Amino acid sequence: MDLKSLIRDVPDYPSAGILFRDLTPLMANADAMRHVTETLSTHLSEKRTEAIAAIDARGFIFGAPVASQLGVPFVPLRKSGKLPPPVVGVDYALEYGTARLEVAESALSGHQRVAIIDDLLATGGTAGAGAELILSLGGDVITFAFLVELGFLNGRQRLPDGIDVFSMVQY
Repeated sequence: MDLKSLIRDVPDYPSAGILFRDLTPLMANADAMRHVTETLSTHLSEKRTEAIAAIDARGFIFGAPVASQLGVPFVPLRKSGKLPPPVVGVDYALEYGTARLEVAESALSGHQRVAIIDDLLATGGTAGAGAELILSLGGDVITFAFLVELGFLNGRQRLPDGIDVFSMVQY
């Protein structure tokens, strides 16, 4: 399936000089979403995934159905202040400042094999913070999975060494 044809380019959004990749048309296409869910599920099943951690908020759109299809726990990695305590958090750098990602302290049970899912890999900061959170809970990050990867931003190189990185569409 040609997923790129369902991704809309929006120039100068959210600021001048940025080319935003809008996934909304793809998400509105039931066949495309089924294809994405099946492809991610197949890849993550082959990795013997025991839990899916997805990054707030668009990662939830792809992570929750994959966790359901695989029959494994879904672990939301949320923006600061969105989860009730007790939580574990990590601050990380963005291109334009800093942010914080949090997870419930009880989200994992021991050394589960965890896949981290998000919609898009850009600079790798958010996904890297997600890995740091999973590791802090005693989980083993076995793969990162993204719908879109912006290769020119080198995010893959900023993720922890030795962990599989899977993306369905590359720019």
